[in-house]
Amino acid sequence: MAKTDDKVFGAPPKKKTIHEIGENLDTFSANELAERIELLQAEIARLDMARAAKEASRAAAASFFKS
Repeated sequence: MAKTDDKVFGAPPKKKTIHEIGENLDTFSANELAERIELLQAEIARLDMARAAKEASRAAAASFFKS
């Protein structure tokens, strides 16, 4: 019955992995920790790209208004 439901309604949503800073890590397996590291590294890369875009925008505006 569950397989039929999946065909009709789609697979149930995956549990979203959320990491809370300072969270107790004792309950996580090595694989779960590796997944969280990967997740956090991707988020750091995303933040770095956003920061670089904002800095470029600010520099372009400063250059425009100096002229």
